[in-house]
Amino acid sequence: MLSEWGPAVNQDEPTAARPRKSPCGSCPYRTQVPSGIWDETEYQKLAAYDGEIHEQSATAVFMCHQPAEGHVCSGWLGHRQHPEDLLAVRLGIIRGDLDQTCLEYTTDVPLFESGAAAAEHGMKQFLDPQADARSVISKITRKQAATAACKPHNEP
Repeated sequence: MLSEWGPAVNQDEPTAARPRKSPCGSCPYRTQVPSGIWDETEYQKLAAYDGEIHEQSATAVFMCHQPAEGHVCSGWLGHRQHPEDLLAVRLGIIRGDLDQTCLEYTTDVPLFESGAAAAEHGMKQFLDPQADARSVISKITRKQAATAACKPHNEP
């Protein structure tokens, strides 16, 4: 298959990530997600996807933080009016890491207009997460533990 940016490899492979129907409840791009639920290093990644293509320093596909789901982050795709404006999306399509459906992804969920804005919000209460943030952190931690317990010992 040929995409606008060159040959798309492995598009029929089941490993090509697809977005969820809507951003998950703990997505750092959601405006309604409590501040401080993700590690500082996760928030630091977001601004690297901002700007015009030639200004973006991030080339890796931004995956959903939900454990073992294998979805591309729907908030990351949806925060741009045109997901193909993300360098990492174009590269992901070419490499076969992303399914072509990512190019048309849209959502009605309120999202921050940029990674920098999402990161700024996320870092506001990073050192002192409020009760709603601690609740989300606890839910994510339980889900991660349950997912890890289900993995065979020889899986990473």
